[in-house]
Amino acid sequence: MNEDLLSFIWQFQYFDAGNLKTEEGEVIQIIRTGHKNTNAGPDFSDARIRIDGVEWVGSVEIHTKSSDWLLHQHDENEAYESVVIHVVWENDTPIFRPDQSLLPVLSLKGLVRLSILERYAALMNTREFYENPGISCQEQFSLVNELQKFSMLDRVLLERLDKKASRVLELYQANQQDWEETAYQWLGQHFGFKLNDPAFLRLTQIIPLKILQKHRTQSIQLEALLFGTAGLIPNKSEDEEPEDLYIEALRREYQFLSNKYSISQFKMNAHEFKFLRLRPAGFPTIRISQFADLITKNGTLFSSITSAENVKSLHHLFNLKQSEYWIHHFQFGKLSKSKVPVMGKDAMNLLIINAAVPLLVAYSKQKQQPEFLDKALNWLSEIPAENNRITREWEILGMKVKSAADSQSLIEWYNQYCINKKCLECTVGAALVRST
Repeated sequence: MNEDLLSFIWQFQYFDAGNLKTEEGEVIQIIRTGHKNTNAGPDFSDARIRIDGVEWVGSVEIHTKSSDWLLHQHDENEAYESVVIHVVWENDTPIFRPDQSLLPVLSLKGLVRLSILERYAALMNTREFYENPGISCQEQFSLVNELQKFSMLDRVLLERLDKKASRVLELYQANQQDWEETAYQWLGQHFGFKLNDPAFLRLTQIIPLKILQKHRTQSIQLEALLFGTAGLIPNKSEDEEPEDLYIEALRREYQFLSNKYSISQFKMNAHEFKFLRLRPAGFPTIRISQFADLITKNGTLFSSITSAENVKSLHHLFNLKQSEYWIHHFQFGKLSKSKVPVMGKDAMNLLIINAAVPLLVAYSKQKQQPEFLDKALNWLSEIPAENNRITREWEILGMKVKSAADSQSLIEWYNQYCINKKCLECTVGAALVRST
């Protein structure tokens, strides 16, 4: 028995409630189990419980053992003084309120339907799925109706978007509620394509957008500011090829501009950027040059995104190419054997999914304008589904993955519920445990 299952049993009253009594023999009638609390404090709030004819309104705390109350130091926390009944699996010690009155205890051991315990155990003990801790209900997934599956899909997509939007809004507050600066940093971060996200975010936080905007018409100055602050411009060496005029120009421009804007003291270390196990087209050097191209073409990044009508407009926004030097190089001073590709459609779609969509959802939340959320959802429905290990596992179970909305939902479902075995918080898992 664990607290998650016990909370589930209490919430849906999957126990014999016909003749309930406290451990002291007082008659219990459950009028309302309460609302599940996902924040700090007791597990359920606003419950209504009648004990020996006296109706109580307050909180309910759930524990496997009553002694967990002391283990978790609830006796020292005023938030738990509102608890009207302590629901446990096993009552192993009496618990007293601050006024030394005994806290009523309901022990559910022996009252719970055996079928509930058996079905829950079956989910928790399922075999591994292709050597992955994965989807616990794989063997029973087909037993749940499609409506419940699609309900979960919709729910987890909104949960995923809400979490990402919250991170955008944190950035927005840190930027003194400046949407353009926030969009610049948020987009810049995602030019790191996950592996280099932290380094790209730090880079954009060192160089304000307003500085780059002053140099939009001079690409060499833009790149000098970005590469120089990133710590990627190599120091001059004796064996440097004399034709590397581009590197020399970057050094010259960065020395002047970094002094002008007093940013040289914030210069990053080159090792903050990761190159290992990346394809040359995904190297941070290439992405920085493409990011400079984005700044050159779009003076107002946030407005460009919020005004985009469809994915085609966003593809036009992210149809970027690196400067001429980076067409023939993927690292400073190292000539590529073949041309380095410009930003491809897959990379554009990832920027839309991970950067543009959360930005628009955050704006929708901040402005309380749901039409922007609808637009973001439409964008996801227009983009082809991501193809990865997680989506392929779901497809084996019969889930059709047609668009990025589907793949984003399934990734969230898997990572937040399946991996963590939160089956009781999942529409499908809960349906399997409840089924008769």
